[in-house]
Amino acid sequence: MSTNSEAKTLVIIPARGGSKGIPLKNMRRIGGQTLLARAIESAFATPSVIDVVVSTDHPDIKAEALAHGATVIDRPAEIAGDTASSESVLLHALGTLDVLPQITIFIQCTSPVIDPADLQAAITTVASGAADVSFSVVPDHGFHWACDETGAAHAIGHDVARRPRRQDREPRFRETGAFYVMDTAGFLEAGHRFFGSLALARVPEEHGIDIDTIADLELAQWRLARSAPALGLDVDALVTDFDGVHTADTAYLGQDGTESVRISRADGMGISLLKKAGIHLMILSTETNPVVTARATKLGIDVAQGVNDKARVLKRWMAERGLDPERVAYLGNDVNDLDPMNLVGWPLTVADAREEVHAAARHRLATPGGHGAVREAAELILAGRTAANLPTAPGQLTAVPAWAN
Repeated sequence: MSTNSEAKTLVIIPARGGSKGIPLKNMRRIGGQTLLARAIESAFATPSVIDVVVSTDHPDIKAEALAHGATVIDRPAEIAGDTASSESVLLHALGTLDVLPQITIFIQCTSPVIDPADLQAAITTVASGAADVSFSVVPDHGFHWACDETGAAHAIGHDVARRPRRQDREPRFRETGAFYVMDTAGFLEAGHRFFGSLALARVPEEHGIDIDTIADLELAQWRLARSAPALGLDVDALVTDFDGVHTADTAYLGQDGTESVRISRADGMGISLLKKAGIHLMILSTETNPVVTARATKLGIDVAQGVNDKARVLKRWMAERGLDPERVAYLGNDVNDLDPMNLVGWPLTVADAREEVHAAARHRLATPGGHGAVREAAELILAGRTAANLPTAPGQLTAVPAWAN
């Protein structure tokens, strides 16, 4: 067992492509990121972790892992099937290394909420010699039952004649499946993850999400999209759709065929505050309507309308300004926003967006389109800059580029 609090620590993430319950599950998006990306980012955000290795048999998973800074080990077919154990994948990955880490961490993508602080605490437990293995659990105060071979029910772990209150019951603990921190030498000797002395790493109940089915995935997407960023959004740019975001996704139609829309003055103030803070801004719309350009001109921000391929235009706009896509927010409401939302680090939705668009969002606003949703997004961004102690700068009116007309 290691006794060094600075023990070299490696994370291994098994991520095969052949999931049956949810096809290509590890590439599904939740909170605006793939499950794999969330796992990698949590690992790298943990101070003691020196590297993250992804073991996979799928080219798309490999590309995603490399894009997020992980090292990739190609998994042989014999340990890529439904019956292959997690331990076989971990042992194979460790067997490819020239130098073994003192601590090995097994992380599963199916647990999309891993707090680096919780993971670091478990590492410290093993590195200090207090345990050989520490793994994530959540408390469970439920009354458990099982059926015998005849189908008759019987209580497990409680007296049916005594029903104490929840706060008076000693909890059991359920594995979340999120992480297992192990002394490497002990793991190699035992060949499985539960060996020697074991320590429970308690994590908050809201972090105990484990995704096995589509219903699990949808519930996790719903929960995470409603979790407001604690310190706001630390981004450099905000791109918004127009119809359904700046407006209520409705239009007034005159007898002569002319259209007019209702907008929120609060949104205009939000844009003004973002400009003063030096945030890059653009309206990106599929529709072709003079009102879109008129509104963008009044706000003094970039606009591109009549755009069939919003992702292509967004990529070019970000590249021209030297923007890191991970530091860009995109606010949308409908299915034509999905491609550009998948390009940025902070995909957002207005409160009344379509459900399939909410599923792709990293955060769901509380305000519907046309009623101050842009202002709400602006306040999150300004709060993020304050939390990051970033100075504000006078905004610059940007000329509308030729390609945007």
